[in-house]
Amino acid sequence: MPGESRFAGRVPRILSKRCPDARLRYNRGVARTRRPKLGQHFLTSENYRQRIVESLSLRADDLVLEIGPGRGAMTELLAARARRVVAVELDAELAQQLAENLKDNTKIEIVRGDVLTADLSALSRRNRFERCVVFGNLPYYITSPILHHLLEQAGAIRAMALLVQREVAERLTAQPGSRDYGYLTVLAQLHAEPRIVLKVPPGAFSPPPKVQSALVGFTMRPKFPAWSAHEREHFLDFVKVCFAQKRKNLFNNLRTTYSHDAIEAAFDAFGISPRKRAEELHLGFLASLFERLVSV
Repeated sequence: MPGESRFAGRVPRILSKRCPDARLRYNRGVARTRRPKLGQHFLTSENYRQRIVESLSLRADDLVLEIGPGRGAMTELLAARARRVVAVELDAELAQQLAENLKDNTKIEIVRGDVLTADLSALSRRNRFERCVVFGNLPYYITSPILHHLLEQAGAIRAMALLVQREVAERLTAQPGSRDYGYLTVLAQLHAEPRIVLKVPPGAFSPPPKVQSALVGFTMRPKFPAWSAHEREHFLDFVKVCFAQKRKNLFNNLRTTYSHDAIEAAFDAFGISPRKRAEELHLGFLASLFERLVSV
C-alpha cells in the first residue's frame, strides 16, 4: 500500500470473548480478499447515508461500534456525531486503506478483525465507556450469527441499528400469528424492541443487491430481567424446539424433547389447544410454558 499508515506494522487491540487478552486475528493471507466474497454491498447513496445517520439519535458522548465499515461511507458521519468510533472490518486490505484515509481523525479507530470474536464489554471498558452503540451494514449471508453474537451481549449495548435484508427485518419485528414470526423474532424481542426505521432500495448500494433492505433499530429493553444468562440460553434452546418444524403443531415439536404427559399437563394448565402452532403464541406465553416444562 502507498504511504505509511497508523495501521501498518501493528494491529489495534480489541478484546475477544474467546481469548480475553488476545487481539483479533490479523491474517495477511486474506489481504487480497475482495468484498463480493464477503457478501458486502457498499452503501453509496449520500441521501440514504444521511437519512440513516440522522435516524440513529447518537449522543455526543457515545462510543460507536461500526461493523463492516467497508470504504468508510458511514464512518466519518458517525464520528461527527459521537465521541468515538471503533470500526471493525474483516477485509484486511479495506481495513488498511480505511485506516490510511482516516488517519487524521483522532475520533476513529479502524480494527482489522472479526466481530464474531469481539467482547463488547471489554471494548467499551478499553475506551472508558460503560456501553456502546452498534451500527452495521451486515452481509446478508452472516446476518444471523452476528445478531446472535450481539444479542448475547445485550447488556453492553445502549442502542443498536442494523442494515439488513428486508425479509430479515420483517422476521425481527414480526408479531404472533404472522408467517414471519419465529425463532429469530423471539431472539430479538427477548433482548430488545426492534422496529423497522427505514426501507432502503437496491439502488442505494453498489453493487445493487437482488433484494430489498431495511434499517432495523433496537431499543435495548430486555424481557425477564431476573433471568440469568444461563436461563435465557436455555429458553432459546426451548424456542428452537418449538419452531423446529413450522408445519408441525407445537405439541408434536415438543414431544422430541419432553414427555407426552408433561406436555399434556402444561397445555391443560394454560388452556392451549394441542393444534396450536408456536407462531401463534406471544413471547410471554412461550416463557410461561418453558418455565412450566423445565420445572417438571
